[in-house]
Amino acid sequence: MFLPAGSQDETGVLISNRLKASETFRQVVEKRNFKAISTPVVEYANTFTNEIAGMDLQNMLKWFNHEGEIEVLRPDWTAAVARAIAKQHPSFQKWSYQGSIFRNDKDGIESRQAGIEIVHADQFLGESECLLTAVQYLNTLNIDQYVIELGHTGIFETIIAPYSLKEAQEENLRIAMHDKRSDLVEQIVEEEGLLAIKDQLIQLIDAYGSKEILSTYHDLWHDQAELLKILNHLEQLIHLLEQTGETEVIVDLGRVKNLPYYDGIMFRGFLTSGGSICFSGGRYDKLYKQFKQETSAVGLAFDVDILAQHMVTEASRNKACILASPKTHAIAESLRKELPEAIVDIQYDVQADGVYDKLYKIIQENNQYKVVER
Repeated sequence: MFLPAGSQDETGVLISNRLKASETFRQVVEKRNFKAISTPVVEYANTFTNEIAGMDLQNMLKWFNHEGEIEVLRPDWTAAVARAIAKQHPSFQKWSYQGSIFRNDKDGIESRQAGIEIVHADQFLGESECLLTAVQYLNTLNIDQYVIELGHTGIFETIIAPYSLKEAQEENLRIAMHDKRSDLVEQIVEEEGLLAIKDQLIQLIDAYGSKEILSTYHDLWHDQAELLKILNHLEQLIHLLEQTGETEVIVDLGRVKNLPYYDGIMFRGFLTSGGSICFSGGRYDKLYKQFKQETSAVGLAFDVDILAQHMVTEASRNKACILASPKTHAIAESLRKELPEAIVDIQYDVQADGVYDKLYKIIQENNQYKVVER
């Protein structure tokens, strides 16, 4: 039987790596005082498609329930966790989760994630804890070849704020910025008569790289207090990371939000080998406005599937086979302890060579059974 597009069977090392990544994450966040939370895999669509969350229903796996309401498989953890946390006492700030999300706009319908959310905390404290947790987790997995990227939604939004763009026009411009399409950005701003900011936006598309680029923009924005405040914020986070030994930090001043509810700092982790995004996240204070709460909220999610693909697999243990029979099967089972370092299989016959590193058989000697190598 065939599988639906985006679904796949898996075997072997990827599953083992993913289980290891999951358990390592649990240990790391538990030691950092995160409290585990889980949400149902089936939710009402409105949790994600309301005006504030703003996600696209088209990309969700959905159906009508018997009451005519639209239900979906969980397409996003942050919005789901926000719904759950909004009912919790605000004294607890740090939450962690693990599980799948389901979207039909990706290569695979199901994506496994592990993530953290920090609410009701000092803004810089929450952002710092997110990034330092990411660093510890990746290092614990022995993944040390990565780059952390920082961006901020406020840069693009501050630049376009003086202009009364319609929602659709602003979204088109945002998409063009997100895709780094300078030609499309130029076309849109010219059509909308935004010539005053054309050069600034086009320059922003290429405004990424090492922290030195912040100095350049300090000079360019010397008279724009809001933008300078953002640059100082980015510098403060970079300084913190450098103090803890992280030097591979870059900035992307032209990055725009890829989810509607982001409203501040944004961060991503790129694996040096291949450039895959292994984690992403950011600030989303406004998401809690749907629950009539004014609070701080920041989080990030790891792509566990990506991590599993890049984890260094430990040297495999020897795979041994004990040849037995129905009569000696129980005896073979009891003799596993004689091969404590090996993966041990029991078979009655071996049809192909090379399946096992070593073959053993049971012999009887002095009225006792023992395993000997064949």
